[in-house]
Amino acid sequence: MLKVAIFQFQLFGINTYVVWDPVQHECAVIDPGIIDGQEREALKRFINREGLKVTHLINTHLHIDHAIGNRAMNEDYGAVLEAHPDDAFLGKMIPAQSAAFSLGVRADEAEISIPLKEGDIIKIGEGELKVIHVPGHSPGHIALYCADATPPFLIAGDVLFQRSIGRTDLPGGDFQTLISSIKEKLFKLPDETVVYPGHGPSTTIGEEKRENPYLR
Repeated sequence: MLKVAIFQFQLFGINTYVVWDPVQHECAVIDPGIIDGQEREALKRFINREGLKVTHLINTHLHIDHAIGNRAMNEDYGAVLEAHPDDAFLGKMIPAQSAAFSLGVRADEAEISIPLKEGDIIKIGEGELKVIHVPGHSPGHIALYCADATPPFLIAGDVLFQRSIGRTDLPGGDFQTLISSIKEKLFKLPDETVVYPGHGPSTTIGEEKRENPYLR
């Protein structure tokens, strides 16, 4: 059964996730938001301690906070990027985003090596994640659903947060598309599904159906 580790890094409070199979010791690193050596070492220490092999590097979308650590993952583990091709134009904008935010760190373009689409299955050891295409925050935004965990879980990126939703005022964003993505795709998942968002605390599908003011 897949397990989830959460790392909250300093760039916009990004949640980076390691999803791993404790039997086969394979893992996926999702949305690596690391921007300095301390954060990079924290992630490496965990991967080394658990004896994991990084078999997947996945971005839920290609905004800078979710993709800035891709280069480090490639250098440390040889991992290549998996993401939805509709966000490729955002990947090319990452150096400009870094300059606009005056981050003062190296920020390479995010180049997709393995394109992902709706319904793709990502194998991690004996477990799997299903790709759900949920545009609105960005055109190529995806969420990753594990049905076999107890309870099931969803890596949601910046689509759905506790009592909130992703912003839609960035390039390629669209409010009605986002609302439709959540209601037509995510809200069809079991109510007990744990939602791990790109920022902030976890929640559940059932809780957001009941309490999210944007989705009533």
